[in-house]
Amino acid sequence: MNIMYLSAEVEPFAKSGGLGDVLGALPKAVAKQGCNVSVVMPKYTRLIDSKYQDEMNYIGYMYVDLSWRHQYCGVFKLEKDGVNYYFLDNEFYFGGDLYCFADTERFSFFSKACLDLIGYLNQKVDVLHCNDWSTALVPVMLDAFYRHNQLYSNIRTVYTIHNLRYQGKTSKEMLQDITGLPDKYFSGYCMEHGGCINMMKGAIVFSDAVTTVSETYANEIRTSEFGEGLESLINQYAYKMTGIVNGVDYNVYNPSKDKLIWQTYSSATVDEKKSENKKQLQQFLGLPVREDVPVIGLISRLVDQKGLDLVDRVMEDILQRDVQVVVLGTGEKRYEEMFKYFAGKYPDRMSANIYFSNQLAHRVYAGSDFVLVPSQFEPCGLTQLIGLKYGALPIVRETGGLKDTVLSYNEQTGKGNGFSFTNYNAHDMLYTINRAVDYWYSHQDIYKQIRKRGMRCDYSWKESSKKYIELYSRLTGDNK
Repeated sequence: MNIMYLSAEVEPFAKSGGLGDVLGALPKAVAKQGCNVSVVMPKYTRLIDSKYQDEMNYIGYMYVDLSWRHQYCGVFKLEKDGVNYYFLDNEFYFGGDLYCFADTERFSFFSKACLDLIGYLNQKVDVLHCNDWSTALVPVMLDAFYRHNQLYSNIRTVYTIHNLRYQGKTSKEMLQDITGLPDKYFSGYCMEHGGCINMMKGAIVFSDAVTTVSETYANEIRTSEFGEGLESLINQYAYKMTGIVNGVDYNVYNPSKDKLIWQTYSSATVDEKKSENKKQLQQFLGLPVREDVPVIGLISRLVDQKGLDLVDRVMEDILQRDVQVVVLGTGEKRYEEMFKYFAGKYPDRMSANIYFSNQLAHRVYAGSDFVLVPSQFEPCGLTQLIGLKYGALPIVRETGGLKDTVLSYNEQTGKGNGFSFTNYNAHDMLYTINRAVDYWYSHQDIYKQIRKRGMRCDYSWKESSKKYIELYSRLTGDNK
């Protein structure tokens, strides 16, 4: 099969979060299983490392007609890891940041250009796999402008919801002026929703299949609590919906060969070697170098979704314990200031790193005994999966992919790979943190058993990519 992935961000070229990680790993995993895979993304001239830009081959250019606009689009190609990466170049749209105020027009252009690229390359595509609101217009535009063309007539579309909260809402006047889509696409049947135009709704209506990034999240978004106003629509199209949990690229996140950490280790050597990373992390961050204290890592966007209001309520209680907390990330000012405040008040127990560093993220995973992920909702989550691989036991709330991947330790059966709580409640979270810390202090033998079990969990893309290929095969009738 010929699979083409479309995304606003792809690791290692440009990313802001989990979407980029997924699109960096899934296409490679699918290609390894025999599919012809291409990935299309914007050529962010300011963001993509020059070493990758130097490796790109200039294919040529085309002009993209977007309503009354007639815009230049350069086409560049890079072959890497068995995947053909195409970069669409337009300095006006993609010369700045990954996301900005003009995103509706930028990603309308990108969506139209992706479809035009198929014709420009004269390339057979069996499945177009679109991701998040930034490519949500692709299935709509495919239906409106391209289905009459034989090259496009048999293309099947898959749309993945990575986070339902971000839906691509705009006005009819703006989007119609930008895209030139006919009036019928702005009706209640198509993209109109709640008094505005909702691009994600259009993708759900016009895609052949819709996926989310965990089975639990696929069920949660059918409810008013998690549906972000689209629960009725999602229930209407539930027959299209599949939940497939994300994986982790173990070529990137693997402590046995990670060049970004101080000391490599595996599940067989974790008891002897992981402590060196903890020592170096403490020293690097100016915390007291102590092997006899548990380190809790919190690597996150600092936003409400991540459950930081719970942390805010009991941060004082957490730091009353003999623990060290390491925070890495940026986000809402109130959370940035909160963590800075506690780092100033408890300099021996708290390190607040209000920025993002990929290298430091790897080092926090390697040097932590636990990772805290108390999310209000979490479509899949990668923090807990990476934490498991690095022997940093996850402490999570049971929602979305966190519930699908972390099994709370059970004293009766001895099973489990982390610790979890159910209710979105600060004191339930505090109880679970204390429970985990108590195991670290009083039952090191059990803690180490859980740690090794977690490190041996396989959340690679191999199994998840097979499920995607099965979905593609059902859509195209290719069941070989």
